[in-house]
Amino acid sequence: MNRPVDHHVVEAPMSPAAPTAATLHLEGAVKEAADTCRARMVVLAMCFLAAFVLVGGRLVELMAVPVSPDAGIAQSAASAPVGRADVVDRNGVLLATNLPTASLYAEPRRVLDAEETAQRLAQILPDLDVADLAQDLDSDRGFLWVKRNLTPGQQEDIHALGLPGLAFMREERRVYPQGALTSHVVGFTDIDREGLAGVERSLEDELQARAAEDSVALALSLDVRFQQVVREELATTIETFGALGGTGVVLDVHTGEVLAMVSMPDFDPNQAGQADEESRFNRASLGVYELGSIFKVFTAAMAIDAGLVDLSGGYDASEPLQVARFTIRDYKPKNRWLSLPEILVYSSNIGAARMAMDVGAEGQRDFLTRIGLMTPTAIELPEVGHPMYPATWRDINTMTIGFGHGIAVTPVQAAAALASMVNGGTLYEPTILEWQSELPPPGVRVISEETSNTMRLLTHLVVQCGSGRNAQVEGYLIGGKTGTAEKLDSDGGYAEDLLLSSFAAAFPIDDPEYVILVSIDEPQGIEESFGYATGGWTAAPTVGRIISRIGPIAGIEPREDLLPELPVAEGDADEQLEAILAAFSAR
Repeated sequence: MNRPVDHHVVEAPMSPAAPTAATLHLEGAVKEAADTCRARMVVLAMCFLAAFVLVGGRLVELMAVPVSPDAGIAQSAASAPVGRADVVDRNGVLLATNLPTASLYAEPRRVLDAEETAQRLAQILPDLDVADLAQDLDSDRGFLWVKRNLTPGQQEDIHALGLPGLAFMREERRVYPQGALTSHVVGFTDIDREGLAGVERSLEDELQARAAEDSVALALSLDVRFQQVVREELATTIETFGALGGTGVVLDVHTGEVLAMVSMPDFDPNQAGQADEESRFNRASLGVYELGSIFKVFTAAMAIDAGLVDLSGGYDASEPLQVARFTIRDYKPKNRWLSLPEILVYSSNIGAARMAMDVGAEGQRDFLTRIGLMTPTAIELPEVGHPMYPATWRDINTMTIGFGHGIAVTPVQAAAALASMVNGGTLYEPTILEWQSELPPPGVRVISEETSNTMRLLTHLVVQCGSGRNAQVEGYLIGGKTGTAEKLDSDGGYAEDLLLSSFAAAFPIDDPEYVILVSIDEPQGIEESFGYATGGWTAAPTVGRIISRIGPIAGIEPREDLLPELPVAEGDADEQLEAILAAFSAR
């Protein structure tokens, strides 16, 4: 019988030395997958490392500060201000310069806690509004100014806070070392160093061009020493007489250079934003005023130069002038015929009015135009006033303008006009820039040299014998003229108790170098002035004190000799004048 066949087959194991194709493919795939995994791990690790470095670096940048923002932010936030040259006086004293400073800005989208950031910053910068700042910081903005021009202490304290999203930007701040002393002339800039007033505004292009060329500082005609003297003496008078304010100008009669220009009240240009409008107003170049009897100097020169009167001539002042509804009177009438010197010495309105009518309206307008009183000055300041005068020039206008009423000009242009009366007869435009040439600046002859010589004598008589006696300074020959003008009240009429009291002077009057004009706004009479608040009691003494101080500074030493034309006369002012005029008549 046959046995059943067992079909169970046992497969012998394969030898490792003889792998099959399937086995080789499996092992290659496993190895490749492992290598790829390792490579990806390395790349991923490097990415994490790079991200950590970037984030960590940015956190350091945001928290550690100070650094400038990246180019994109800087361009979109605020363009870097153009450079600006220094400003100096005629002796090189610094008036305006730039100081490096830091300004705080934020990147709100990177600020972690807007409320906390605002509160902590306000502890260092108390002028910040916490609510407004927190609202501004809680946004996706890329740039926000927080505070410009920090002090070093503020910067250090903010740095120590370590708040993210804050950084400093390096800037320059415009500063004024002389403070209020030169505020109205130099002016000031805004926070971006763009000029807003004074030469900072009017000469902005020049200042920027000099900075771009790395050129020298801009030199003004001011002398800080003169400026300080005028400001101190003006402030004393304003306080003494309880005045609203005042102005003082010192002018070089041979160049038109302004050596001092003071307007009070004034302000600190380093804190210009805190100054009120009145303090920023430049009375010397922008304000226009009726200067009263100072105009009698111009009227006399006009008539003399036209050949209508001389030292021996004069006009009837025996009674007031009645013109329609207007009456012209003298403040202290002599009630008689007055010679030309007497008209100025006694400040006769009647005599000046008759003299002006002798010249006539057309001649008067032409003369005032010639001496620069009918058009704005060309001084290099943006704050320049426009003279005011009648649209229709009637006889009454001719008369009143003859003694300084009915026409309003700026103090600086009046000073320039007076300079032309005593410097030989040449008008120089007032300038705030130093004249650096040895040649004289261009000028315009407005009166003859002979007329100018006569005006020097007449103005000296006013100081020696007339209303300008309180301006006398021992050792100095001074010529000048007072002016007391009533101001308009709220109803448009002239008010006797609202005065603008002025005095304009030249010295040394035998060979003039400087003209000084001082005006005091609404002074009040005091016991020492016997209740008077006129130019002779307020402005004239102020000018005298100024001359006594700036004379030695300018190298003009006190003298003992008088003008050779003037005899020495004893007695009161009237007796002195009578003796002097008698001596002239005898010649």
